[in-house]
Amino acid sequence: MLHAIFHDGKTLKKAIVSPPEKEYFHIDNLEAHNIREVVNIEKTKEQHRILRHTMRAAGVEVTEIPELPGHPNSIFTMDTALSLGDCFIKLRMGLPTRRGEEIWMAKILGDLKLEKIGEIIAPGTAEGGDLIPAYPYFFIGHSRRTNMEGAKQLSRILNSLGYEIRIVKVPDLHLHLGGAMTIIGEDKVLACKSIPDESLKNFEVIRIDCKFFISGNVINLGNEKIIVEKRNKEACSILSKEGYEVIPLDFSEFVKGSGGPSCLILPLERG
Repeated sequence: MLHAIFHDGKTLKKAIVSPPEKEYFHIDNLEAHNIREVVNIEKTKEQHRILRHTMRAAGVEVTEIPELPGHPNSIFTMDTALSLGDCFIKLRMGLPTRRGEEIWMAKILGDLKLEKIGEIIAPGTAEGGDLIPAYPYFFIGHSRRTNMEGAKQLSRILNSLGYEIRIVKVPDLHLHLGGAMTIIGEDKVLACKSIPDESLKNFEVIRIDCKFFISGNVINLGNEKIIVEKRNKEACSILSKEGYEVIPLDFSEFVKGSGGPSCLILPLERG
């Protein structure tokens, strides 16, 4: 893979996950951590175990890391960094209670010999759920978690790597851009109808109505295999009709934490 060339539509080969063992179950203030309701411990652990098993069965090399102490949201590894294969950009979390997770993940990625090629600094904020690489294009969600200053800093770094930047205002229903759209092939995207057509030019768009905050959130495994939250009936139906092999899994305990399927993985390699 060439330096920093990354495309979410390619086959997932390596990913980092942080299985919930302790921190996700010990939350002093649900609202501060943006956790919707208390989760069931055993169901949570089993749902994550099944996700890991499913990815490994599809040929993904899954690296497991322990949660960051005091950070229940650290299980949502997607948000903590922008990995571009052989390098990464250190982010700055938009939710105050998540600050520190970017330092934690930067250390892990550095230990894995990925090169840090930039970082977001205050007052900029950026979370991985808003960042969608599809080289030569790069989608940046302007959201409650990724502010315009963060988007501008990212744009400068990514422009220097040859990406064409598309900043997309995230619809109010969604926490991150990844809740409203997912790249599911070399030139295909699953997207909510609320995402403007001009933002998706040069892509074949599979549209869904999106009545839920993770309606557009799926995991593209590659080879036309897609992991979908099993209650996301519209995405399951439409993707099946489009010829994809849909793998419906239960993510109910992570939805309670305001997350969807892709939030639980940090892709390290696609190809």
